[in-house]
Amino acid sequence: MDKELILQTIRPAVEGRGCFIVDVTVSKDNDVTLTIERETGDVTLEDCVALNDIFLAAFDKDAEDYSLTVSSAGLDQPFKVPGQFTKALGSQVVVLLKGGKKLTGVLTAADRDGIDLRYTSKETVEGKKKKILVEREERFGFEDINSVSPKVEFKK
Repeated sequence: MDKELILQTIRPAVEGRGCFIVDVTVSKDNDVTLTIERETGDVTLEDCVALNDIFLAAFDKDAEDYSLTVSSAGLDQPFKVPGQFTKALGSQVVVLLKGGKKLTGVLTAADRDGIDLRYTSKETVEGKKKKILVEREERFGFEDINSVSPKVEFKK
C-alpha cells in the first residue's frame, strides 16, 4: 500500500473527528498502522473504530491484502508532529538533548524551529556554598534535541 495515498485518503476523515495523524507505517507485509491524536482531549475507542471502518471502506481488501491497526500515540512516545507540541503547550515534558542532557519542565512555546522550556536546575550561585534551585526559561532548536516526550506521572 502507498503511504501517500493513505494519507490523502484518510486525512479528511481524521480531521473531521477532531484528530490529526501522527504517523502511518506500512510494513513490507502490508501491515498498516495509523497513529492518531486528538486536538483536545484523548483519542476514544469510537474514534479508532470509526476511522478503521472508513479506511476499510476506502481500501478494498480483496484488491490488496492488508492488515490495519488504528491507535492513539503512546503516552510515553516522543512527539513526531507539530500538533503534538501544540497540544502539549503548558504541560510537563521530558526533553533529551543531543549530548545526553535530560531536562524536565513546562513546554511554553513551540514552532517549526524549536521549543521554549521552563525548567528548574541546581546551580552554583556566587556567595553560596550549596547549589540552589534556579528557574530558567530557555529556547532549544530542534537541531539540538533528540526527543521531546510527555512527562508521565502516576498518582498514588
